[in-house]
Amino acid sequence: MTNYDQIKLFPSNLKGDIKVPASKSMSHRALICASLAKGRSVITNVVFSEDIMTTINALKQLGANFEIDRDTVTVNGVQKPKYDNDPVFCNESGSTLRFLIPLFSLTDKEIIFTGKESLISRPQTIYKKIFEHDQNIFNKTYNKIVVKGSVKSREYFIDGNVSSQFFSGLMFSLPLLKDDSTIYYNGKLESRSYIDLTIEMLDLYGIEIKEIENGYFIPGNQTYKPHNYQVEGDYSQAAFFLVAGILNGAVRLDDLNHESFQGDYEIINIIKRMKGKIIFTENGFVTEHSQTHGTTIDISNCPDLGPIVALLGALSKGTTTITNIARLRLKESDRVESTVNTLQALGVNINVKDEQIIIYGRKSFKGNITLDSYNDHRIAMMISIAATRCQNPVFLTNANAVNKSYPHFYNDYKSIGGLLEIVGDINENY
Repeated sequence: MTNYDQIKLFPSNLKGDIKVPASKSMSHRALICASLAKGRSVITNVVFSEDIMTTINALKQLGANFEIDRDTVTVNGVQKPKYDNDPVFCNESGSTLRFLIPLFSLTDKEIIFTGKESLISRPQTIYKKIFEHDQNIFNKTYNKIVVKGSVKSREYFIDGNVSSQFFSGLMFSLPLLKDDSTIYYNGKLESRSYIDLTIEMLDLYGIEIKEIENGYFIPGNQTYKPHNYQVEGDYSQAAFFLVAGILNGAVRLDDLNHESFQGDYEIINIIKRMKGKIIFTENGFVTEHSQTHGTTIDISNCPDLGPIVALLGALSKGTTTITNIARLRLKESDRVESTVNTLQALGVNINVKDEQIIIYGRKSFKGNITLDSYNDHRIAMMISIAATRCQNPVFLTNANAVNKSYPHFYNDYKSIGGLLEIVGDINENY
């Protein structure tokens, strides 16, 4: 874990090999499915980040038991969820909250969900409408969400441009009800790839979801079955070091599934479209220093790539336009604001117009400034990669934001040549 607040990042040349950390998206899903399968499941290659530990602790309140040994967790699941009556703390994990609200509702008790204000303030209108439609309780204040009453077997109609987490949350819970359900979406379905991840994981644990025209059919009266699973590498985290290789020297990333359903696999296509040098290896990729060229990038299906793609555009030739940015505003920070402000501070000509981020590329950054992570893990990692192409050092505050998803990020950063110095009163333990 990274337990310090401020670091000084120096210009450096990143070059070397990295084993990509396990997919956070797949880990959440595997843990939930294993917890609902009566019996023993073993999940390997897990990174116990803040978000993943938040999900584990919440699932304990549903009756599941966990034994952790290094990167392995043995899960003893429960076929029928039960609730221990204590508030469910979701910290800052949107996946934990939105995946588990419908599951906890199956207990038919009053449940209180708490977490950081930045999490509770995120939109939950979809669930509010669902619960109120069935005469159940869904109340949200600035610091908690209170629900009472179970989701029902029925037809659901959800706009396709909302977070996939609402679809996934229903898909985890509806198969456990007695009767069948159907989820229909209106308009274009954004973040389809994340729904595909959920369906893929559910299938491994014995749950069937059928895709139909404009929706999904979910048979009722199903039972989760134990399954041993090894989590694949995370393209969301790999994206930072894939771009680092393009901007610096040559970085090799292992443990990446070429056939992955992860939405952030799109970083591979983006690098290729921007004429970056990327080589497929047997179990990953190598990126090499290259002059990239600006292009138009739609991130509706991969919003977590926004900050690092913006950085790549800032150091590319010509203009890069990032479109469909609305959901960037609903993350740990307003990532439109935090990304634009950070790159502007580094000297980039960047602006927002008509819900697009427009970036005019340059060759390097001056540095010699203090930047803040906005307590956002992806902004902290973006700044760290940007610092390698600065002419002078950069001070980064709230660097420990990386613990949310990638607690050993700075270990990997230093292992391939990243130069940093710990500043101020800290407690280093990583």
